[in-house]
Amino acid sequence: MKAFASMKVFAKQYPHWVVCFALIVLVSFYYLVWASDRYVSHANVVLESPQISTPEVDFSTLLSGSGATNTSDMLLMRDFLLSTDMLQLLVEKADFRQHYSENGDIFSRLSDPDVPMEELYDYYLKRVSVELDEYAGVLRIDVEAYTPEEAHKIAQLLISEGERHMNEMGRRLAEEQVRFLEVQVDEMKKQFDQTRKELLDYQNKNGLVSPTGTVESLSSVVATLEGQLAMLKAQKTALSSYQSARSSEMTRVESQINALNQQISQERDRLARQTGNALNSVSSQYQTLQLQAQFAQDSYSGALSALQNTRIEAARKLKQVSVLQSPTLPQYAEKPERLYDITVFAVIAMFVTLIINMLILIIKDHRD
Repeated sequence: MKAFASMKVFAKQYPHWVVCFALIVLVSFYYLVWASDRYVSHANVVLESPQISTPEVDFSTLLSGSGATNTSDMLLMRDFLLSTDMLQLLVEKADFRQHYSENGDIFSRLSDPDVPMEELYDYYLKRVSVELDEYAGVLRIDVEAYTPEEAHKIAQLLISEGERHMNEMGRRLAEEQVRFLEVQVDEMKKQFDQTRKELLDYQNKNGLVSPTGTVESLSSVVATLEGQLAMLKAQKTALSSYQSARSSEMTRVESQINALNQQISQERDRLARQTGNALNSVSSQYQTLQLQAQFAQDSYSGALSALQNTRIEAARKLKQVSVLQSPTLPQYAEKPERLYDITVFAVIAMFVTLIINMLILIIKDHRD
């Protein structure tokens, strides 16, 4: 009776401590007796791509940009695994709603199998953990379920669907790039064929394979003739010092000079004239057509290389999930961690109650 009376006095003086101990007892009872076992399946995976070396092609580089790092790929996969799309797949393929609503205690199970998607997604994030270990470069997947088989099944689905999604993303991007490049290659081939045809037609029209070479040849001929003319003029000057203008030697030299002047005039007229097809004009137009044909050829060649490079890049975009640790089939329940959870709750509850007790003492002290 004295013990009961002492407890009654203690409860009247320190009701907050009574509440604290009562909560600790209730929480301990829940974790030790009532809380349902949850089994955890663990899996560790990394993403890998085929190691295919390709030549550097500027055109393709402009299209594809810099490749994403493996860390970025794993972050993308993590976001997908924790998305509502992944949750919807689990609802369809793993009976997610039924399993978590029909099993477990009242505090841990899903309240209703027909809850809205927003509530179901919040619950999903409590039962599925996908974290990136940046130091090791590994994606760590943990799945909690009320049976070992369900935890293992969900973890397997997460890995397979994640790999499928990453491959679908890479394949779709690669196919769009290949289709674009195929159209560009067809257009550049037509342009290349057109410029080559225009160049050939121009050569045939003017009867010259290389107008530029002909111009250079004629320029060389004119230079040679001018050199011969200069020598004959010097010879004429020398003869005039001791022969008359009507001498046979002077007449011969004069005839040669006139012939050379006429020949030089004709050759220069072929090179450049105000009307007609002067060779300098023909050569200028020919060089323009030749540059256009060369540019079309280079563009066509670059597009072909880029197309081939992009097709190879499509294979590199395929992601293979390398499983470092296959999803485990749990042998015992890891959750809840009963003693740990009870200890943490008790420490926090007593700490909060201690603060309340100090506040009460401070208030009483001020009143006195």
